[in-house]
Amino acid sequence: MKQDTHTPLPLEVLEDLEKRVLYLSSQIIHHANHDRVNTDGLKVGGHQASSASLVTIMTALYFAVLKPEDRVAVKPHASPVFHAIQYLFGNQTLEKLIDFRGKGGAQSYPSRTKDVDDVDFSTGSVGLGVALTSFASLVQDYIHAKGWGADWPEGRMVALVGDAELDEGNIYEALLEGWKHDLKNCWWVIDYNRQSLDAVISDRLMPKLESVFENYGWQVLTLKYGKKLEAAFAKPGGDALRDWIDNCPNSLYSALTFQGADGWRAQLNEDLSDNAEALALVASYDDTDLPVVMTNLAGHCLQTLLEAFGSVSDDKPVCFIAYTVKGHGLPLAGHKDNHAGLMSSAQMKAFRADNNILEGQEWEKFAGLNRSAEDMEAALASVRFNARGARRLSAPRVDVPALTWPEIKGAMSTQEGFGKLLDEIAKTKTELAERIVTTSPDVTVSTNLGPWVNRRGIFSLEEQEDVFQTRKLMSAQRWHMGRDGQHMELGIAENNLFLLLAALGLSHEIFGTRLLPIGTLYDPFIQRGLDALNYACYQDARFILVATPSGITLAPEGGAHQSISTPLIGMAQDGIASFEPSYVDELAVILEWAFDYIQRAPKTAGKDEWLHEREGGSVYLRLSTRSMDQPMRDLDPETREGIIKGAYWMRPPQEGTRLAIAYTGTVAQEAQEALGHVLSRFPGAGLLAVTSADRLNAGWKAAQTAQQHGKRDELSYVEELLAPLDREAQIVTVIDGHPAALSWLGGVHGHKVQALGVEHFGQTGTLNDLYEEYRISADAIVEACMATQQVVRRA
Repeated sequence: MKQDTHTPLPLEVLEDLEKRVLYLSSQIIHHANHDRVNTDGLKVGGHQASSASLVTIMTALYFAVLKPEDRVAVKPHASPVFHAIQYLFGNQTLEKLIDFRGKGGAQSYPSRTKDVDDVDFSTGSVGLGVALTSFASLVQDYIHAKGWGADWPEGRMVALVGDAELDEGNIYEALLEGWKHDLKNCWWVIDYNRQSLDAVISDRLMPKLESVFENYGWQVLTLKYGKKLEAAFAKPGGDALRDWIDNCPNSLYSALTFQGADGWRAQLNEDLSDNAEALALVASYDDTDLPVVMTNLAGHCLQTLLEAFGSVSDDKPVCFIAYTVKGHGLPLAGHKDNHAGLMSSAQMKAFRADNNILEGQEWEKFAGLNRSAEDMEAALASVRFNARGARRLSAPRVDVPALTWPEIKGAMSTQEGFGKLLDEIAKTKTELAERIVTTSPDVTVSTNLGPWVNRRGIFSLEEQEDVFQTRKLMSAQRWHMGRDGQHMELGIAENNLFLLLAALGLSHEIFGTRLLPIGTLYDPFIQRGLDALNYACYQDARFILVATPSGITLAPEGGAHQSISTPLIGMAQDGIASFEPSYVDELAVILEWAFDYIQRAPKTAGKDEWLHEREGGSVYLRLSTRSMDQPMRDLDPETREGIIKGAYWMRPPQEGTRLAIAYTGTVAQEAQEALGHVLSRFPGAGLLAVTSADRLNAGWKAAQTAQQHGKRDELSYVEELLAPLDREAQIVTVIDGHPAALSWLGGVHGHKVQALGVEHFGQTGTLNDLYEEYRISADAIVEACMATQQVVRRA
C-alpha cells in the first residue's frame, strides 16, 4: 500500500472535537424529547447512552483515520453522533438536527434516501448494515478487477458494530461468504460496551468472538485499556489492579461505573485488602480522578485508538473489539437500564455547565471550547475524509439496445425463456452484456442461469480451472473462473443474496461504476431473506430479482417449495416493481424495459405523480417452470405498452359485456380454456392478461390521489382498461398465488369479483390434482363465471 503522508490533527484538537460531538449528540436527543413541542404524546427516544459509547471511536475515524474512499455503516443507535459529525463538517443543517426524529429532520437511523448528510449505507435493521460492508468490499474487488473505477481508489468498508448486533445470524452467514471469496479491505469495529437492550452481556462472549473471526481469516485486535489505565498498571500495585479488572464480571463493572467514586473505592478497598501496594495505588486517585481512570477503556482513549487503526498496513479484514462504557461521559453511564434512558432536564443543564456552554449556545458548533471558531473551522477543513466534498458518486447510463429474442415456438416456460434471453445477451459484445453481473444462492443451474455462466464465466480473483473440462469429461456446465467472470456464486443463504444485490445495486453511487445486477432464487425463499430485500430497497439499490419456480405449479415439490404470498410481497414492497408474465415474449418486453428502469435517476416527483414511474427502482420477476404453448404473434406498440403498464386485453371485451376473466402468470391456459366454455353464455366476455398487478394497482392509487387533490379528469390505466365493462359486470380473477393480488380489481369501478387463488400451504401431486384442489383449474374458473349470473327469483 502507498505510504500515508497525511498529517493528522493534533491530539488536543481531536479531544476538543470529541467533547463537542458528545455534547451535540446528547443535545440533539434531549431537544427532541424535552424541548420540542410534542403534539401526540408519543415517546421520541434517541439512545443517548448507546450514542455516547461510540463518540471517541467515531471521532478518531472521521476526523483522523478515514479517507474519502472509505465507506461506513454506522451503528443504528449512533445516528445522533453521525449527524453531529456531519454538522461539524458542514454536511448537515441545524434545522434538521433540531427536527431530529421529526418530519423532515435528521433520521432516527442513518438513511441514504432520507438524510441529507453523507450516509454511505443505511442502517436500522440490526446486523444487515454490518454484513453489507463485506459484500460492498467484494463488489469493489469486482469493479477493480475489471479495470473500472480508476477515478475512485479502493477504500475500506467499515462497520461500526454494536456488540448486541452480533446475535444476528445474518452476520455469520456473511462471514462465511466473505471467507469463501477472500474478503479484504473490510474493518468491523465492535463497540464492546457489554450491555444490550434488556441485559448485561455474558462475560464469556469476547473470547468466542475472537475465535470466530480468527477462524474466518480475520485479524483480531482487542483494544481493552486506555493510556491512563496502562499508566496505572505500570505503577506498584498495578498488576493486581489489572487482574482485578480482568476478572471483574461485566455486571459488577457496569454497576460500579454508575455508582462512581464511592462505589469504586469501597469495592476496590474490599477486594484488594491483602495488597498494600494496590490499596496505595487506589488511594492515590481522588474522587474526581478515580472513576475517570477506572473507566479509561480503549474505546474511550483517542491515542490508543489512533495507534490501533494506524497499525493496520495491509488489506486483510480486521475486527477491532473496542471495550467501551455504555453512556460514557454521561450521568447514565453503566446503568443496566440506560439503553433507552434519557437525561433529565436538570441533568442536561448540569452537563451543559460541565461543558462550559452558556444558555442559548447549545447549538453553536464550537461553544465551550478554548479555541476560536476560525481555528476549529480551519482544522476541520484539513480533515481528509471530507476533503473531496460530497461522496455520492454517479455513473453514466448503460445503453439498452433492443433485445434479440430467442426462437419462441412450441411449449416453453418463462423460466426457460429467461435463460434463453440472457444467453442471447451473453452472445453480444455490447456494453449491456459487459455490465450485467449475475448471482445466485447455489441455484444457478436450476434457475436457468447456466447458459449465461457458460458464456460469461464465474468471477474469481484467482484463476481456477474446471477440472471436468480440462479432463474432457462431459458436463453441461463449462464454468471458467477468473477475473473476467460475470457471475458471483453464493452459498445457500438468501440474506447474502439480497445483501450482495444491495451492494451491486449501489455501485454507481458508492464506487462510481454502473453495474446491472441480476439475482435468481426460488420464489418461496424470498421470505427467508425478506428483511434483507426490504433493506436493499430502502436504500434504493437497483437490481433485477428473478424468482423461479413459483406457486403450487411446482407440484411434485410440495408445500415447502411452493409460494403463496409472494405476489402480495411484490405489490407491497416499496422500491421494487413486480411482474408475473405468462409468456416469453411478454418477459422479453419486460426485461428490456427493466434494464432501463433500474438505471433511472431519482428525481423529486409531485405528490400526485407515480414515483416508481419517474424515479425507477428494482424489478422482481415471478417466473414458472411450467411449459406452455407460446403464442405466435408480433406485439404491437400498444400491447407492449400494456405489458409494461401491467395488463392488456388478450381478448378485448365488447362494450357493455357482463363478464371478464383476469389472469396472471402460469394459469393463462386455464383462463383461456374456461373462456372458451363460457363464451356461448357470455359472447362479449373479455380476457385480461395481467402482467403486473403491482404496477396496475400503483397507477390506480396514484390517480386516486390526484383525484382527491382536485384533478377529477385524472384516470388510471386500469380504469380505462375496465371501462368497456357493464357496471353490473362480474370479474373472475385467477392467479397461482394469493387471490388478494387481483381481487382489488373489483374496486376500480365497483364490479363484483370472484377471486380464485391459493390461500393455504400447497402439497405434492400432479398439476391437475393441485389446480383442482386449490380451485384454479379451468373447471373452477367456469364455475366461478357461472356463479356470477344473476339469480331470477320467482314470486
